[in-house]
Amino acid sequence: MENIKKGEYPFAEIEKKWQDKWDKTGVFKAKNNSDKKKYYVLSMFPYPSGALHMGHVSNYSISDAIARLRFTEGYNVLQPQGFDAFGMPAENFAILNNSHPSITTEANIQIMLNQFKILGVAVDWDRELSTHRPDYYRWGQWLFKRMYERGLVYRKSSFVNWCDECQTVLANEQVEEGKCWRCDTVVRQKDLIQWFFKITAYAEELLDFSKVIDWPERVKTMQMNWIGKSIGTEVDFPVEPSCDLVKDRIVKIFTTRPDTLFGVTFMALPPEHPLIVELLNSGFFSDDIIDFCNKVINEDKINRSAADTTKEGVFTGLYCINPVNGDKVQIWITNYVLMEYGTGAVMAVPAHDQRDFEFAKKYSIPIKIVIQNKEKNLVVEDMKQAYTDVGILVNSADFNDMDSDSSKEIITKWLDKNGYGRSTTTYRLRDWGISRQRYWGTPIPVIHCDNCGIVLVPDDELPVKLPMNVQVGKTTNNPLLSVEDWVNVSCPQCNKPAKRETDTMDTFVDSSWYYAKYTDVTNNDLPFNENIANYWLPVDQYIGGIEHACMHLLYARFFHKFMRDISMVKSDEPFARLLTQGMVLNEGAKMSKSKGNTVNPQEFIDRYGADTCRLFVLFASPPEKDVEWSQDGVVGAFRFLNRLWHFYSNFCNSKVLRTTKPALDDQEISSVIKELRYSTHYTIKKNLDDLSSKMQFNTNIASIMEHFNNLNAIKKPEDLSELEQYYYSEAAMAIPRLLYFYAPHLSEEIWAMLGGEGFIHQLGLIDFNPSYLVLDQIVYVVQVNGKIRGKLEINAEADDEEIKKAALDIENVKKSIEGNNIKKIIVVRGKLVSIVM
Repeated sequence: MENIKKGEYPFAEIEKKWQDKWDKTGVFKAKNNSDKKKYYVLSMFPYPSGALHMGHVSNYSISDAIARLRFTEGYNVLQPQGFDAFGMPAENFAILNNSHPSITTEANIQIMLNQFKILGVAVDWDRELSTHRPDYYRWGQWLFKRMYERGLVYRKSSFVNWCDECQTVLANEQVEEGKCWRCDTVVRQKDLIQWFFKITAYAEELLDFSKVIDWPERVKTMQMNWIGKSIGTEVDFPVEPSCDLVKDRIVKIFTTRPDTLFGVTFMALPPEHPLIVELLNSGFFSDDIIDFCNKVINEDKINRSAADTTKEGVFTGLYCINPVNGDKVQIWITNYVLMEYGTGAVMAVPAHDQRDFEFAKKYSIPIKIVIQNKEKNLVVEDMKQAYTDVGILVNSADFNDMDSDSSKEIITKWLDKNGYGRSTTTYRLRDWGISRQRYWGTPIPVIHCDNCGIVLVPDDELPVKLPMNVQVGKTTNNPLLSVEDWVNVSCPQCNKPAKRETDTMDTFVDSSWYYAKYTDVTNNDLPFNENIANYWLPVDQYIGGIEHACMHLLYARFFHKFMRDISMVKSDEPFARLLTQGMVLNEGAKMSKSKGNTVNPQEFIDRYGADTCRLFVLFASPPEKDVEWSQDGVVGAFRFLNRLWHFYSNFCNSKVLRTTKPALDDQEISSVIKELRYSTHYTIKKNLDDLSSKMQFNTNIASIMEHFNNLNAIKKPEDLSELEQYYYSEAAMAIPRLLYFYAPHLSEEIWAMLGGEGFIHQLGLIDFNPSYLVLDQIVYVVQVNGKIRGKLEINAEADDEEIKKAALDIENVKKSIEGNNIKKIIVVRGKLVSIVM
């Protein structure tokens, strides 16, 4: 890293000066009522790790550029900040440091708060919140109760994703390729009693994105695929009553192929299916079946359902009855069916499904053709693979000779009429398991009473606070169980001895409604005032990573729709616009401690300043694309700002600065100044276009740099006429107002040096004059075989042939092409003439 050199601009002094001014005047504090139009910009809040990383710098530089633009446009802007402070990382950090999560978390928050302020983001710090504080999670418990009262919370025993390293349950969305999303430990299945949010009640509405203004199509597609809507037929297969354990039991299946019902020869169930679990627990099955079930339960679910996975199974000895023809159908336990899909049971039709065909061949299960190929007659003994195309129904009773496609609706209506099945819609989405068996999370506000059952903690006793005397450490038991005086309480209803719920909530619960709490963060009577929330919501611009598409973003939409339904908010969606920013990469890979490629932004802020770091990440790529870390790029950004500093230090002390236009005829200015005037107004226009609609910060910064080069190219401004000096000054005074969104500290300092008053955003947007965007003359760079050989100044209306002829008349060009043949001449309008020999 380069050492600071004499004469470099004093960024530390300048940045501290303007941060203090912004803080002292409270200029970025949002008002909950205003005559101005509101604008709510928000970045996903960070986990308090104790240090900002380059991803944070990128994320908050993007949101701050947007916020400062909206301030400048005259909006009443809200840009809050807080911390997602509960969860395993904070608990593990405390364990590692032989401390308590409450101590280490608060310490880390203070470190990061200081870093945020050093970065200079335009945040309303009066609204800072943290999810681990009781005044916040009290209202998470309140919302849990409201959901419970409306039937959206329930508790049941089920197989769940279990991480042995974290010693807790994971939601399906938190399992990535069979591993824990936090620690990469292989996830196994465990049968536990869990609390669930009934997110499936909103499945259909969550598929509807008509109420969002601008979300990336990729995110919408990811959510729709995760929800996984399928329209089909549900059919009841009664289990043959071979013993009392299965008497009156029914296996429900969901299928999109009712036309193949007459060809079912076996039923495929996963070991997690309720019927199988019940029989396993009753001791009904032999040891080999039990061993197979245990093996499959602990396999990666993604691998189990993959097309290339070896299909395995065991016959249970049980049968179910096909309701359409009375056939006895074998019940098998298999590794390729998951409870997460449909009803968790699959009717297997080997003749017309390739997966079923392979399984039936492997285990000598009958194959029955019920759809005949119109072109070539199918014979079971000759089949090498399943026949999956449309055809004519055979072996299908009254439906024989029907077209297989058109028969689906007819068969479904027949099933419904006879009580065998019904048309239905199913979803891949499963209810959200929120139970976590760890200490550092929001306590679930429930008391278990032997007399009264499940009892909700009364509202006036909220929050249920976490006990501070818990033994934090690696344990195979829930740490809260160690605090007996917290666990053992009196029942609020009957006053008999009872016990608190010791599961805590998934931390994604905390982050599912925090954006709404920011609107009214000090409210102690309700989560927030509905009038204040309705003023600010939805969030106008939300910024965060694509990796949260099927977790946080989906959960927040669910919470928001619930809050709407109980009249807490009016809007249908929490986030009107969504920008999924790219990652900061180092050596082509995402920065991570495990890869050893992380970069500490504080080192670079200390050496080059916050403005330099902000400018680098915004200039390096469009906001939605990944940023490749480059120390050379940081140095380049610093050099640009340093050049600005030296230029304005000289300019402001010169006699050239003119803020009033002399009453002289414009025609008296030179073509060079006309080009500079064009550059000024073109750059202003590009600033408005790139920022307001496209958010293309990188191209906008590039145009500012180019404009500065045009300005700096004029070496003796003191020799210009008064009118020319005015346009020169105009070009110089535009830059701090254009650069403000990316390098606000230096821009404010330069503006003050120029004699400007107040803060830059209070000036409003700088405007351009369309008449100055028309040039009488244009300067072309002329190249011969890629090497610059001269410049050509020519009338802006000249056509390509005139431009080519004039370029060939340049003396230096003549010398370069003498004795050679010209292959082609390329004219890039307004910029370049390229002669290829």
